[in-house]
Amino acid sequence: MKRLVFLAIIAVSFFAPSYAQKFALVDMEYILKNIPAYEMANEQLNQVSQRWQKEVETKRSEVETQYNNYKSDMVFLTDDQKSKREQEIVDLEKEATELSYKYFGPQGELYQKRQSLIQPIQDDIYNAIKKLSEEKGYQAIFDRASSQSIIFASPKIDVSNEVLAKLGYSK
Repeated sequence: MKRLVFLAIIAVSFFAPSYAQKFALVDMEYILKNIPAYEMANEQLNQVSQRWQKEVETKRSEVETQYNNYKSDMVFLTDDQKSKREQEIVDLEKEATELSYKYFGPQGELYQKRQSLIQPIQDDIYNAIKKLSEEKGYQAIFDRASSQSIIFASPKIDVSNEVLAKLGYSK
């Protein structure tokens, strides 16, 4: 019995190396930099973001101007006028906050625009990596750009150019 277990362990140890797992790396930053559609989408997002940011800043400066005018006129105003002006300032400030949230909030327009422009590109990259993994028999493909735990990796296992080739951008 002991001999049988011992032989089984030896047999497994001989066959275990033949089932070694295959790993590869990709550099998502490199891949994205080499996709013109991503660069255009990023530029479009930056332009929209800057336009919306200016709109929000204009609204906030309007609030600040109203508040400064209120402070300078405060000595001349009656209690009713003061409360009315204070309410106007609060309403303007609320509008500015709502506008900022509308554009830049967690489900805001910038997020939705980013999803509509960049998500299809990311999906294409994912599908190309998946297809490459299936073709070459990789058990795992890691992103070297986002993994801080990879200190060194051989360039031989970097398949970024193969992913770009699958996407139609040969390097």
